[in-house]
Parts: sequence; C-alpha cells; structure tokens
Amino acid sequence: MKIPEGVNDATVKVGAKSVTLTNLNKVFFPQRGYTKRDLLQYYADVAPYLVPNLRNRAMVMKRYPNGAEGDFFFMKRTPQPHPAWLRLCPIEHSAGVVDYPMVDDLAALLWVVNLGCIDLNQWYATCDDIERPDYLAFDLDPGTASFDDVREVALLVRDGLAGLGMKSYPKTTGSKGIHVYVPIVRGPLQKEVWAFTKSFARTVAHVEPKLTTIEYRKDRRPRGSVLVDYNQNRSGATLASVYSVRPTPSASVSAPVTWDEVERGIAIEDFRIDNMRDRIAKVGDLWAPLTAKRGRVNLARFV
Repeated sequence: MKIPEGVNDATVKVGAKSVTLTNLNKVFFPQRGYTKRDLLQYYADVAPYLVPNLRNRAMVMKRYPNGAEGDFFFMKRTPQPHPAWLRLCPIEHSAGVVDYPMVDDLAALLWVVNLGCIDLNQWYATCDDIERPDYLAFDLDPGTASFDDVREVALLVRDGLAGLGMKSYPKTTGSKGIHVYVPIVRGPLQKEVWAFTKSFARTVAHVEPKLTTIEYRKDRRPRGSVLVDYNQNRSGATLASVYSVRPTPSASVSAPVTWDEVERGIAIEDFRIDNMRDRIAKVGDLWAPLTAKRGRVNLARFV
C-alpha cells in the first residue's frame, strides 16, 4: 500500500475500511528528515510480518504527537471517536473497565500509528484470556554497561534457557539493549510466568555477579552490570514489539536477529527504518516462530 504523496491529510481505503491519516508532512525524526508519512509507509510495508504479533492483543498507546524528539504520553483507553470497525479489548482494572484498541490488520495499524504511536506496545496475552500469556521475555538493560556486555549476557541467557530445553529468540530493543523471547504453550498464569522468569534471572545473576544484576535501583547496581529484567513479565507490562520503530535519532527498529549475529557482533544502529524492509526480504521473518503453533515450550513443567 502506498501512503499518498503531496497532501498533508488523506483518507485511504484498506479493503472495505477507511482510515483518515493526518499531518503527513510533519517531521517526526528531525535528524533524518523522516516525516509521519515515512513512518506510516514503513509500517504499511512491514505489516504482513508485524500484525501477526499484535493481533488480538490489547495495545498500550505511547503517543508522540510532535515526533521522536517531542514529549510523549501513554494512553490505554481507546480515544473517541474511533472507527466502528476497530476491535476493542475490554480489561477490568481497579478504576473500572478500560477498552484497549487491538491491531488486527493493516487498517488498525495505520489508525494507531496515525495517533502518533512511533513504537507499538502490546500485551503478552491475547484478549480472550489476558492472564495466560503465550510467550515470556527478558529485557537486557545495559545501564552503564556496554552493548558488547549486553550481547554477552544475551548469550548467557540463551545458554541457560537451552539447558532447560527452551529455544529462545533474540531481537534488539531498538533502544539500548536486547530482548530474549521464548514462545510458550498457553496455560500458566501471568504471575506463574513472572515467578519463573524471576527465578531464572536470579540464577543468572548468581552465576555471573560481576556482569549481571537483578537490582532495579540504578544507584545500587554494580557498575558495568547488565540488568536481567524479568519484571516485564508482570501482568499488564509491555515491551516494544518486534519490527517496532523506536524514537531514536536514527529511527532504529526493534529487529529480530539470529544468535549467530549476536555472537559475531551487532549494534542497535544496524537496524533502521530505511533498511529493515531490505533485511526482511533477505533473511525472511526471523520472528515467525513466536506466532507458530509448533515449537512452543510447555512452561507448565517448570511452574
């Protein structure tokens, strides 16, 4: 799909659905000169690989109305007005029910991005059972450590999971670190998944105390250590989706990578809005196992 050129506002047809796109000429990445149109075009192009990872999941909107260098705010409740065709995920919170939007197709993806959502942050569990996720993740946060240290810790996490018979998949965060994911058979509750990841992260930190930590307070972390963040597995937490653009000067992307690439050496800046489409064409969808039915870990054996 081609986002219209030469206009600032446009209404596009996606099948039988209409989506109004606004402020297309607004610069969203000043250092690269990328506009909101460029952002929308990127998402339209990668939608076949991205949408399967978002479908049927509540989306927490992180909105940047003035682009990557402007202020942002989080929004859970679907704003009014919204298209009648947009599917909502009602989730009960202490203050009442919140209707989250769901990105089930290209039309919904364009609608959410048009709100100024540069990166996309979906729930771990699908809307039909929000307390039973189908993947777990570790967010490796460098703090004062180098990205080389992050890569080393990612390999430690990979090997530790492999020792339990779990195949894992890495992606860059697009910001500073690496995410390590494990697709699981849906069954255990989110709190059980969180307890498992906490125990695993604690073991990693015990084995490699100089390189890793599970201390969340930055002033208490050993200098140069990488946080093995398991808390992203708590109920309602989100991480930037695979193929998600991040609000960085280079318009970097949270890119799936191979473990061989992690071993050889990669950098956050290697994966950007301007080269991700060519990379997918070359290496394919490295994240396909996360939505596949086969190859999922039966975490119930460990919780």
